[in-house]
Amino acid sequence: MEAHNVERLTTPEMKNRGNIELLYRALQQGDASTVAKLVASDVEWWFHGPHNCQHMMRLLTGEPPSQVSFRFEPSTVQVVVPGHGCVIAEGWEGSQVYWVHVWKLKDGVVTELREYFNTWITVTDYSRGAIGWDMGGCTVWESVPRDLPRGSLPSLLLAI
Repeated sequence: MEAHNVERLTTPEMKNRGNIELLYRALQQGDASTVAKLVASDVEWWFHGPHNCQHMMRLLTGEPPSQVSFRFEPSTVQVVVPGHGCVIAEGWEGSQVYWVHVWKLKDGVVTELREYFNTWITVTDYSRGAIGWDMGGCTVWESVPRDLPRGSLPSLLLAI
């Protein structure tokens, strides 16, 4: 999808998802100008996983391609909790590596990235009237790592 086609999408959620899909394609093609348009220069980045797996930040900071051999090919890209500007992508490389990216966008531009490797993620929305942890929340997204049993991964709960 080209950048001008993303502008024609009808809802902010659809535009955000389209922008994240475009970002992954631009990264695979080495299209730095498109990446620069889609990611804020002061993007906030959080990482959970082995230090040597900080692949996305290396790509976003322009580290030479020969130094970054990991290719992100998401199996799913979806909006969670409409109105929050949150898009989640997940994928895997073989049966040993599972990754999740939680992208936060404002006006179609990435302002925050949370990158997780080999971690089971559950995203729960506590904003829909629940008061306090004891009231529970609504699970809006959960990891689906194929070939990796849930019990073998550390788990994190993201509350939004």
